[in-house]
Amino acid sequence: MDNCMLVKKPSLNLVGISYSGPYSTFPDEAIRLQNDFMARKHELNDNVKSAVLFSPYFGNEVFATYWAALETHHMSSVPSGMVQLTIPEHEYAVVTTTNKRIGEGYEQISAWMNEKGLKKHDYALAIEVFFVDAHLDEETVELWIPVRDAEE
Repeated sequence: MDNCMLVKKPSLNLVGISYSGPYSTFPDEAIRLQNDFMARKHELNDNVKSAVLFSPYFGNEVFATYWAALETHHMSSVPSGMVQLTIPEHEYAVVTTTNKRIGEGYEQISAWMNEKGLKKHDYALAIEVFFVDAHLDEETVELWIPVRDAEE
């Protein structure tokens, strides 16, 4: 678990699209959503800060909402069908994995958090961060799990 760490991340201004549905539709819908968004990323023009794909998500025992978004400068208007949101600064438990091993990454970060006595911040968004490289079949992915302060 040497690739797990605690990191404070600054706020993120993201623009993207989302999907909400039952867990039974994942990961197929998440992959479709990311592909649909990446086909439209040119609509963000020069507002994009990096090519890193952010996929914040939030769910419960029945369904989840999943995003495909890029970090941008604040935009006064966004392309049709896209939404701009700002994720506040948080402290995250982070693990580095790949798009082929995301399940293993979640198991690893969960075990590490338990070992360190860290608790997930239930009202904050977890984020999958994809370092997109069209030339690679297996891409680097970071999983960011928000953690709460001990007194929360």
